[in-house]
Amino acid sequence: MASKGNCKAKDCGREAIAKHYCRKHYRLWKAGEMPKSRYKTCTFEKCRKRRFRLSLCEEHYKAKTGKGAAAPAAAPAGEAATAQAPAA
Repeated sequence: MASKGNCKAKDCGREAIAKHYCRKHYRLWKAGEMPKSRYKTCTFEKCRKRRFRLSLCEEHYKAKTGKGAAAPAAAPAGEAATAQAPAA
């Protein structure tokens, strides 16, 4: 098998097997635990959740903007019926 060089992780001299990482660091990369993770993650400090919008996860997006992820809520059926009822 051809040698792929050494692991690109800091202070690691093991042989690289995939994505220029050794077995240990490749496993950590797949789990999203390396500084440059496999998936695009939230940019909030120490948050490794998947991005939602504005480079933040759903939780941090909601905290920053005050907007939720759900679609806008419609008026409850009771309020719509009273609003259309003619005044007597």
